[in-house]
Amino acid sequence: MLTGRCNCEAVTFAVRGTPTDGTVCHCGQCRRQSGHVWVSTAVPSEDIEITGDVRWYDSSPDARRGFCSTCGAFLFWQWHGSGKTSFSFGALDQPTGLRLRRHIFVADKGDYYEIADDLPQNP
Repeated sequence: MLTGRCNCEAVTFAVRGTPTDGTVCHCGQCRRQSGHVWVSTAVPSEDIEITGDVRWYDSSPDARRGFCSTCGAFLFWQWHGSGKTSFSFGALDQPTGLRLRRHIFVADKGDYYEIADDLPQNP
């Protein structure tokens, strides 16, 4: 079981099962909200137990993002109606045993860095 938390520990979460490895998102929304890139993976919503006050922000007509209401840490992402919740790899307690799997929205990545691995890149 993986566990994670926000900066102030007001929100904690536990993930049952074996999540897949992470996707690195380089889209403008993820860069602005995380401060760089967002790394996550999605699990069925019933496989993640969240405690604490999470505030949800509808970031587009298709998705919403979950934040700790106290410290503002960006922890979760949900595609409306998917039945899945993505969680931030940066919020996980170590060790995770997870690895990166792919990059998405690389056409939108910041101009201040290069992707230096050999993982698949989706524009």
